[in-house]
Amino acid sequence: MLITITSKRQATFPAHVLDALGVKPGDRVELLPSAEGFVLRAKRVDASRLAPLRGKLSRAAPAFDIHVFRAQAHDPSLRD
Repeated sequence: MLITITSKRQATFPAHVLDALGVKPGDRVELLPSAEGFVLRAKRVDASRLAPLRGKLSRAAPAFDIHVFRAQAHDPSLRD
C-alpha cells in the first residue's frame, strides 16, 4: 500500500488501516524502527499508570490548561 506525503509532510492513511489500529481523531501513533524500515503502532494510555491519581483531584479544581502544562518542566520519566 502506498501513501502520498504532502508538501507539509503530512500523510493520510486509509480508513480501514486506522480502523484496524483502533485509532480515532486525536489519538497518537508511534513509528518504531525495525530491520525492514518502520512499524506503525497505536499509542495508548496505560490506565494503570493513572491509578495513583484517583481521588487526588477535587471536582472544584480549576479547568486544566494544556498549554500551561506543556510549558512547565516535568520529570522526563513521565514522558510517553
